[in-house]
Amino acid sequence: FAAMKKSKKIMSNMLGDFVAIIFMIGLILTLVPPETIRTFLGEANAGKATVAAAIAGSVTLIPGFLAFPLVGSLVDAGASIVPAVAFLTTLTMVGIITFPLEKKEFGTRFALSRNILGFIFALFIALGMGVVL
Repeated sequence: FAAMKKSKKIMSNMLGDFVAIIFMIGLILTLVPPETIRTFLGEANAGKATVAAAIAGSVTLIPGFLAFPLVGSLVDAGASIVPAVAFLTTLTMVGIITFPLEKKEFGTRFALSRNILGFIFALFIALGMGVVL
């Protein structure tokens, strides 16, 4: 019961942040027309868009359960699957924002190696998804 009380308190503290993130995602998808998404993340610019999406995912801090619907909305709006997967995988596998904490807890070499390998593997996963789909 103590764990449930703690988790309830933590969730209530984070609820405002989650609502803000959902609101911002909705606002961005409303303000940015699908043609613009298609232009920047579509099939025509797949290489550049994949690298840009991977970098954006590396520096973004969004919980996974919010990232999956966001990526689905981007794909529905015309984004190519490869940049969308690159964004999603780097979002979950690379942490530029969390790097200082990771460096402090695990050391610079480990944190740097993990993030670089995560970025490289995220690109391979994205390219693999492009081949499969």
